[in-house]
Amino acid sequence: MNESITNQKLSELDPFLLNNLLEKFSKELEIFKWDIGASSSRDISVQVQQGNAKQLKGSQRNSMTLRVWNKDNKVGITSTSDLTSDGIKKAMKVAIQACLFANKKESPEFSSQAKYPLKELNSNIYSTHSIDELLSILKNAEKKLIDRHHSIDSVPYNGLSESYMERIYINSEGANRHMKLSQSSIYLYAKAEEKNKKPRSAGGIRINSNLEDLDIESCINETSDKLISHLNYKPIETNKYLVCFTPEAFLQLISAFSSMFNARSIIDGVSLMNEDSIGNQVSVPNLNISDEGLHPANVGAFSFDGEGTPTQDIKLVTNGILTNLLHSEATARKFGAKPTGHAGLGAKVSVSPDWLVVSKSDSDIDKDESLSIKNTVKEYILIDELSAIHSGVKASQGSFSLPFDGWIVNNKKKTSIDAATLAGDILNVLKSIVRIENEQIITHQGISPYVWVENISITGEA
Repeated sequence: MNESITNQKLSELDPFLLNNLLEKFSKELEIFKWDIGASSSRDISVQVQQGNAKQLKGSQRNSMTLRVWNKDNKVGITSTSDLTSDGIKKAMKVAIQACLFANKKESPEFSSQAKYPLKELNSNIYSTHSIDELLSILKNAEKKLIDRHHSIDSVPYNGLSESYMERIYINSEGANRHMKLSQSSIYLYAKAEEKNKKPRSAGGIRINSNLEDLDIESCINETSDKLISHLNYKPIETNKYLVCFTPEAFLQLISAFSSMFNARSIIDGVSLMNEDSIGNQVSVPNLNISDEGLHPANVGAFSFDGEGTPTQDIKLVTNGILTNLLHSEATARKFGAKPTGHAGLGAKVSVSPDWLVVSKSDSDIDKDESLSIKNTVKEYILIDELSAIHSGVKASQGSFSLPFDGWIVNNKKKTSIDAATLAGDILNVLKSIVRIENEQIITHQGISPYVWVENISITGEA
């Protein structure tokens, strides 16, 4: 074996060669238990402004997180971007020294599923395009969008990118995972202004595994349609309203409170739920929420998590009842459960959802069947996008106060709302759902139908 892989990129590195290097260095340093998570990405992206190049960017990122256990089963961890033979050996030396400062009460183990078979995913790697090709495509998209309406004067935020990503997990017990994928994305966020009126804005995002299948035209159409609909706006009164969340908006709200389903957050005391919450009714009986990282629409899906656990579909809420949590190896051990494939890698492993899917239960009917067709409702608020998620949500308390983009619909006439804030408690919202539409809509962040909720407090802004 050639010990030197100096200057060799991870994307060119055979995971079995990496495994051989790790085994060699661990024997030299008398380290008998270790694991690594390594990742690599290559990205090219462009931004434009009024037909000219605004930013052209290319980057390559390599990183490795290494954990080692000493004879007292204390864990040392280190991270590095130097994925050469020398860099890996140095990282091992630092990690074994870090064991001296480890917290023995927070000692992770290998995932019991780190060597389980993985589901085969369509992970074709598509050829990348040149910066000039991306720039030409985005310039054309910007021009088409501005030409859609005389009031659209600019697309201040935009981007077109192609990415290549790779992930490796290896441990000293023989687990050896390796997967790579490619992805393309576009976002367009346009601004329009009419005389004696405030500027208005709207945007759209599309993601696909390759540029050829990226639906740029529908992104242009969505952005222009939304923006034009916001030009005619009016203030609304502060009151409680019947609200219809678009799939994007409802997923934003659920994602903001995903700590409800996160076992790590429960252990840390920053979740609305506790260790005894499984089996509790948390919403109306006809709501289902699952995490489906392997869904075919999730073009960024990896088949395993940071600990090597296979990515799994988990039913979180079934018929309104909290049925499962998202687990790492450590949280699963504490709860007497199994890892779910949602972990990162570190001394204190993080847990996060992959791809939320909201659906309607087949076994229950809606509280108000009159809402089966939205046009039969005399007045409601249609919420399209929530803002200020990070500052407006108190996840551990369940409360939120969020500005939003949307419309007031009165007798089938849709009028944009000047400015307003949505406020409430997430559990009250989930228990005040009066209608879940049948059709599930695929978005860039998950899948959900339109969801109707009654008595939502909205504060209008003068």
